[in-house]
Amino acid sequence: MDRDGLPLAVSQERYIVSVAPHELRDPAKAVILLTQTLGISSAKAEEVTSNGRLWNVIPGRYPPAVRETLSGVRGIYLDPEFQRYHPHGDLARGLLGVVLDGVGQGGIEQAFEQVLRGTPGREVVTRDNMGQVIPGERYILDRPRNGGDIVLTLDMDLQEIARQALQESILETEARGGDVLISVPATGEILALVSIRDGRTASLSTINTPYEPGSTLKPFTVAGLLEHDLASLEDTVDVENGTWTVAGRTVHDVHAEGRMSIADALRISSNVGIAKAASRMSPGVLYETLRDFGFGTQTGIQIPGEVGGTLRKPERWSPQSPVSLSIGYEVSVTPLQMAMAYGALANGGRLMQPLLVKKILESDGSLKQQFEPNMVRQVIPEQIAHRIGRVLVDVVEDGTGTSAQLGTFQVAGKSGTTRLYSPEAGYESGAYWSSFVGFFPADDPQLVVVVKLERPQGTYYGGAVAAPVTRATMEAALAASATHIDRERLVESGRVYTPTTSFGSGAVFANQELDAPKAGLDEPAMPIGMGLANGMVTGDGISVPRLAGVPSRIAVRRLHALGLRVSGPLGGEILGTEPGPGMRVVRGDTVALIVRPRANRD
Repeated sequence: MDRDGLPLAVSQERYIVSVAPHELRDPAKAVILLTQTLGISSAKAEEVTSNGRLWNVIPGRYPPAVRETLSGVRGIYLDPEFQRYHPHGDLARGLLGVVLDGVGQGGIEQAFEQVLRGTPGREVVTRDNMGQVIPGERYILDRPRNGGDIVLTLDMDLQEIARQALQESILETEARGGDVLISVPATGEILALVSIRDGRTASLSTINTPYEPGSTLKPFTVAGLLEHDLASLEDTVDVENGTWTVAGRTVHDVHAEGRMSIADALRISSNVGIAKAASRMSPGVLYETLRDFGFGTQTGIQIPGEVGGTLRKPERWSPQSPVSLSIGYEVSVTPLQMAMAYGALANGGRLMQPLLVKKILESDGSLKQQFEPNMVRQVIPEQIAHRIGRVLVDVVEDGTGTSAQLGTFQVAGKSGTTRLYSPEAGYESGAYWSSFVGFFPADDPQLVVVVKLERPQGTYYGGAVAAPVTRATMEAALAASATHIDRERLVESGRVYTPTTSFGSGAVFANQELDAPKAGLDEPAMPIGMGLANGMVTGDGISVPRLAGVPSRIAVRRLHALGLRVSGPLGGEILGTEPGPGMRVVRGDTVALIVRPRANRD
């Protein structure tokens, strides 16, 4: 059953009905009873009661109600049989597993087979002089006893929400499949776990299909830099012209150049910026950082089939490995590992073991075993986790994850896009993993949501196809009456956005002329807002957007995206522009920012 007691898989008692014609005292009455009780035709009832055979089994399985009419009728025998029934259909079939030939296979059914199966009964049968069992001559010595119940952490409302969001995205993007996982960062509880592949929902790719995470791994690289005091978010790095060649490999960016802070490098997902910053880490430190966040090892979820992904030890690295690992390549992870790792960023640095089973109940409903949340380790200090989280808010507010924004609450998250890789064929051209991992509300996280799509067609960037699934899931979760969401805490988590990135000379690249951003591996082109106040390109020219009160970094990006130059001081509060909002200008014109200078702190 789920966390609220809704049954997910139950054993239904069904009966096999058999007839021994030679034992019937009144065959005509038996025909009427069988026809009315079982719903079979009169012809079939007459056949099984008068065909001269010693034993006839009536096709089908029948509910326990047939006992009231047929039990005790001489010549008619009822044999109980238990069948597994899923009230919610295939909503959690892969997670639950199945029962084949009376034995649990996969998922919860296999992991807790001994608890669920109960105790068999005993009966004595009578045999003739040939050793054959005499039909109907059975005597029960010990009746079978029911097994216990398993209470999961799943919330079936959220499970349905996650599946619907994933199915719609797969249909829209023509992806082969995907995963959605929702967890509680404070406890590691799994609230929803959905995997779909080739239209089938029995997949468990959330735990058994690792992939290269790409940019979604970058926050952990930065966390390692901060944890070992090798850099701060305010330190700057020169991404040059968006390319960097190291150890024979050239790392590319598609929308960054010049100097920027490490925080900005994470916000805009600069491969060069993160890789250069990570060069301060020794191979051992980088490996230990990723290992401490749970990569390269199984999480310990309470069902079989989990794989640990790949994280090779430094002695097996090539000269290019440190750069690759720092930006999410040469490492494979599962969505479950990503959920637990981002949970550590959300909960103050504590890596939790995933919790899927809350408790085991005896057949009479009494408690047999309770499972409590288990912290694996404190990966990073709370203040570092909080600082990384604030940058991830910037990612959603003004970076590669804007499609995950919620109107009411701040979301922290990161998108990633990587090419599919297999050891046999290498990287596959035109085939991608697209993912987004986020948590909300950002200042007091209650949920972590992981979304991964396999082989989306057309637009494939994680920020464009996976982030909207995250948003849709979170919006539906807020609308549902889920008991695990603390509504009072939500009220206190209203939207108050303050950018964390700085605007000193080393962190700003607005003094140079920027072209409109081009679509890249991790960040598709951001849409330009509609309406005169937001800036619009028409046949009559360009409407200057209203920028009063907008952070200067965002203002500069909007103006450059419209093809306009920018002048005036950066930093401080924007009071307006010259020309003013709604005025017509042409591409290449200069818009001056009117800024209230920051107070002199010297």
